[in-house]
Amino acid sequence: MVKQRALRLVDTRTLDRGQWLEVRKGGIGSSDAAAAVGLNPYKSQLELWMEKTGRAGANEENPGMQDPRFWGTLLEPYVAVAYMQKTDRKVRKINAVLQHPTFNFMLANIDREVVGCQDVQILECKTAGEFGSRLWREGVPEYIQLQVQHQLAVTGKAAADVAVLLCGQALEIHHIPRDDEVIARLIVLEARFWEYVETDTPPPADGSESAARALRQFYPGNSTTLDFSQDEALSQVFTSLSELKAELEVKEQQAELHKQTLQQAMGDASHAVFAGGEVTFKRSKDGTSLDTKRFTADHPGIALQYTVTRPGSRRFVLSLASDQPQRASTC
Repeated sequence: MVKQRALRLVDTRTLDRGQWLEVRKGGIGSSDAAAAVGLNPYKSQLELWMEKTGRAGANEENPGMQDPRFWGTLLEPYVAVAYMQKTDRKVRKINAVLQHPTFNFMLANIDREVVGCQDVQILECKTAGEFGSRLWREGVPEYIQLQVQHQLAVTGKAAADVAVLLCGQALEIHHIPRDDEVIARLIVLEARFWEYVETDTPPPADGSESAARALRQFYPGNSTTLDFSQDEALSQVFTSLSELKAELEVKEQQAELHKQTLQQAMGDASHAVFAGGEVTFKRSKDGTSLDTKRFTADHPGIALQYTVTRPGSRRFVLSLASDQPQRASTC
């Protein structure tokens, strides 16, 4: 049952990739939904905020063949055809960026619309390789469920099917009905994230590698010094970090000892089986690399022509007060 009709914000058939990316910056798309509420395992709120405020451009490049997105886009039509063959349902492309009629920051690109079916109205096509397929063992991953609920929120539709091609040979179809309670929470949390974008306020970091990448890009660094010694909250964070760092160093040393014990027991064997599992200890294939020092010495002129300057990255080094030399007091 349709609760409201989505607005057709723009016809995608007339857009090039740059224009389409610019439209995406104007709102939260369905593929952004999980990241916007902090539940995407691959992208943090902070990294998404960098993209929406125009500070990050990594996703503006077309993904290469090593990127799963390349294969997802390439195989999407074939997944849709396989879905039609398996279900005897008809689907069609919408060719538009859709917008929620009330919450205009909510946008959606729908892979396919299911035609003339009361049980399902939207088809989301996915592909997953050997690693990605592990996330589907217990059904549709949470971040994709949120993507679909976002689509149902924007369109007002009642249900969607997710067709996923696993490892290029197994097609699974998962039915996801509209969940108004989830949608209500999703709207509140997405609105909160969009306020970060509109006020140009960075959301808090979440400890993920995605957030670390965003922080390195957002704060390139300078030579200033800040004194947080009177800030009790940040000082407590520093103390907790130093304690965790010490614990991790001990754990890492213990783990390395256990690993070496097993390696020594295995000797030249490449595989060992234990009551609780197994390990492999194999030599990788030989590789080749350019001896840059020798090349530079033998051909300095040519090497200079191909030498580029790479910006240095910021290093976070933690030092305890006991590690620092005592400063002489002055009167």
